Amino acid sequence: MNFNELNLSETLLDALYYMGFEEATPIQEKAIPAIIDHKDLLACAQTGTGKTAAFILPVLDALQKTGSKHKTKVLVIVPTRELALQIDRQIQGFSYFTHAESIAIYGGGTGSEWDVQKKALTTGTDIIVATPGKLISHLNMGYVNFKDVEYLILDEADRMLDMGFYEDIQKIITYLPSKRQNLLFSATMPPKIKQLASRILKNPEEIIIGLAKPAEGVLQGAYLVYENQKTPLINSLITGKPEVKSILIFSSTKKKVHDIVRGLKAKGHEVDWISSDLEQNLREEVLQKFHSKRTRVLVATDVLSRGIDIKDIDIVINYDVPGDAEDYVHRVGRTARAATTGLALTLINEDDMYKFHRIESLIGKEVAKLKLPETFDDGPEWKVSKKNFGKSQSKRPFKRNKKHPGKKK
Repeated sequence: MNFNELNLSETLLDALYYMGFEEATPIQEKAIPAIIDHKDLLACAQTGTGKTAAFILPVLDALQKTGSKHKTKVLVIVPTRELALQIDRQIQGFSYFTHAESIAIYGGGTGSEWDVQKKALTTGTDIIVATPGKLISHLNMGYVNFKDVEYLILDEADRMLDMGFYEDIQKIITYLPSKRQNLLFSATMPPKIKQLASRILKNPEEIIIGLAKPAEGVLQGAYLVYENQKTPLINSLITGKPEVKSILIFSSTKKKVHDIVRGLKAKGHEVDWISSDLEQNLREEVLQKFHSKRTRVLVATDVLSRGIDIKDIDIVINYDVPGDAEDYVHRVGRTARAATTGLALTLINEDDMYKFHRIESLIGKEVAKLKLPETFDDGPEWKVSKKNFGKSQSKRPFKRNKKHPGKKK
């Protein structure tokens, strides 16, 4: 469906035209008319399907028609600062020809940033995009003015519940007018999301699209490896391939992030890292360098799995199998954005085989197990017995080359 058919204002259609948007995605096609029709909404769609535009466009349309009075009319709550910044940037793009203003409220900033946030929350800004913890900090100070809020939007709601924000969300709601439109967006639909929806939404329209499966454009593959083969394998996969310009590597721990970075830098790769340890201004600088292709390889923890919106990522590599099956979908969803194609590779050691088997069950697809390069010793055999799940297997019956661990002599 063309955006012209969705009853949006000419001002927004102009912005979409200049941004290169033509056809609405399925979630946009279904959600935008429901929101314009003032319905509460429970929407489930996988990452990379255009959820942000699905709720921001009709809200901006309403603000455009009623006129911006710089009161806080829209509150968007998200799980991470990265997602808050991403959504705020998209709002700025969509609202370029309107008078609507927005601000992202998140932790980790300076004192001056706190003052800017306080002013926006006190005097009013059309759209507030906030993380729960930081917003609670402001609410506890007693100066936040939410009396004019007409829209409450929860994005990545499943992630927020996983992070333990249920009580914070309930507290934030007590500061809002009872008469408002509520929109809940999630990538998955576990029972706890249904419970939250029953507490917040009133006779919602339900939309479920592409539940918990990677986008069609993601080519998935996996390597069976011993732990000490992982970094040498990544070096082997990305060395001598100048056409691969953007590589995102996910690790399950912050310590491994630094180990991976050291291993790749030792081979001359342009690599940077990001985790919750990095200050916010440095995070943004790292992301900008990766976005502009000045950094070829970015190593990150799951802090980025749902909060990065960078197109043209060629390869996503799971250094570890994600602890949660839904997290796998979000990690690999960083590639093949906006109907493009991409490659997602997962490195599986013996301890993680059953965990990955569960992921395959969730996505309804067996991921191809790829052959290691000829210069490597064989990896472990594929075994998915539940009784061996998580069992330590530190002694490996294979030869190691001290100079190149995991490779053949």
